[in-house]
Amino acid sequence: MEAAVSSDGESAGELVLRAAALVPWTSYALAALALAAALLYRFLELHFLGDLLRGLRGGRVALTFHPESQVYHRVASKCRSLYGRYLATPWLASPHLQTLFLSISGRPPSFTYRRQLYNVRDGGTIALDWLLASDLEAEDVDSCDESISRDDSTPLLVVIPGLTSDSSAAYVKHLVFSMASKGWNVVVSNHRGLGGISITSDCFYNAGWTEDMREVVNFLHQKYPEAPLFTVGTSIGANIVVKYLGEEGESTPVAGAASICSPWDLLVTNRFISRKLVQRLYDRALAIGLKGYAKLHQPVLARLANWEAITSSSSIREFDRHATCVVAKYETVDTFYRKCSSANYIGNVSVPLLCISALDDPLCTREAIPWDECRANKNVVLATTPNGGHLAFFEGLTAGRLWWVRPVSEFLCALHDSSYMHRQKAQEHGLHSSLESSIDKTPYVNFMEDGMVAAVTNDGPDNDGSLHNQIVGEIELNDGMVAIQQNEHTGEIQNESDSGVGEKNNSEGNVTSVQGHEGNHKQQEEPDANNIRDAIVPVRRSINQITRSQGKSVWLLAYIAVVTSWPLLGALGYFLFRKRFSNSMLAKKPKKL
Repeated sequence: MEAAVSSDGESAGELVLRAAALVPWTSYALAALALAAALLYRFLELHFLGDLLRGLRGGRVALTFHPESQVYHRVASKCRSLYGRYLATPWLASPHLQTLFLSISGRPPSFTYRRQLYNVRDGGTIALDWLLASDLEAEDVDSCDESISRDDSTPLLVVIPGLTSDSSAAYVKHLVFSMASKGWNVVVSNHRGLGGISITSDCFYNAGWTEDMREVVNFLHQKYPEAPLFTVGTSIGANIVVKYLGEEGESTPVAGAASICSPWDLLVTNRFISRKLVQRLYDRALAIGLKGYAKLHQPVLARLANWEAITSSSSIREFDRHATCVVAKYETVDTFYRKCSSANYIGNVSVPLLCISALDDPLCTREAIPWDECRANKNVVLATTPNGGHLAFFEGLTAGRLWWVRPVSEFLCALHDSSYMHRQKAQEHGLHSSLESSIDKTPYVNFMEDGMVAAVTNDGPDNDGSLHNQIVGEIELNDGMVAIQQNEHTGEIQNESDSGVGEKNNSEGNVTSVQGHEGNHKQQEEPDANNIRDAIVPVRRSINQITRSQGKSVWLLAYIAVVTSWPLLGALGYFLFRKRFSNSMLAKKPKKL
């Protein structure tokens, strides 16, 4: 078949090229720019045109909750932000631009923290950075009162930052400043090795490590028993908070919590960030941050794991394989992700919990959100927005505010003013495991008749002169409350059968002085008291172990045993002594004449 030829002898292809040459080059440049803009619009997931078509009203906040949830009807219903819309800053109308701007600048408020170093049981060190409500009213932080009184009832908020973040992160400072401005005391619990603190033990934090949060929460609750305790977790910190609340159940002293941009399912999230090109860029950037964290603590980490493999990691999964799984002793990376995912624990959360996630989060995909689990739990309210990025949610023309800070502050303040704050109940599993871990790392102890606890050594019974040096704490039983206070913060544990009773007892000063008990005991002690006490120690230790494991009083168990067994004993006695009883009755009966 012959090609089409013009009257001048030119083919069709030559005619097309001649026509294209007649078009100005500026038109081609504009077409190329339009195509590049379209590709970039799609690559960056911009939504400015969509916001413009909606009249710049933003996307509506969607709420997921149980129909009978009192947390929703009585607390979340008072939060105006949860019933409004979220409109992103126009020049940041992209989840990637928002996340990038948050990591570069974020425009955080300016203030100064107070620092407190807390030593955990395994020898690790955690930096607690405080911002008190009184600090914002004073020009100089050093001129303020340096501590909070024990009977202070000002609500206390504990913030758990995200991966490789600390109290200096912009989003953390936005939240801290907002809550302190409302009269709350706020403390940021930095992860181990962050906040300028060195690693002082062989333990590192990870996405499922809740022990540090558990110790910090118990310590703050013991030190400030009258202050309602709340907590907010962001990103990986949100996964830790939800996992901790699910592990503790009713026994946590936390009154309310919020989870912001949680990854929920670590396995799904890890597969998501390795799926597309832009997500792989995030994966590489986070891996670089983790390697920078590891380099700060190279002397410790190089001794525990393969340092060359850690430095060659190009993704989060590779870092977790060579570092996290080795140090935390997980068999595989998938095992670590499955066991540490907070979605597995959301059903056991007994604390009013507000969860906020953006559906366009470039790191924590919407596929990992446990919609049904949140809907089934009456204590959980899940709020999702179409846009927001990861922890960003910038709003306003100047991007000076983070939208998620406002609903969190509204929710926590409404919860604090309501009667739906969580009240700590009797600890069973949590107290037992904490006691076991404390006893395993300290000398054996004797429980004295007056409530004292004295260490036991291999040198035999303690004499009166060395008793004072061997006292490690005090146990006081009062209306079902067990309070254990040791000389170090690492052993502070409190168990209350009723939080209201516990708070009342603490406010009235029911915890007595160790020295006062010792002085009264020495005056009344007989010469053979130590020998008698050593003989009773094993029995009392067994009774206390039974009490802790069952979570109930031994006397209550004895009462139940007597009540339930007396019919059986009565029937058994009737059959055994029936014949003798009948003979005696016949002997007493008068004979007829």
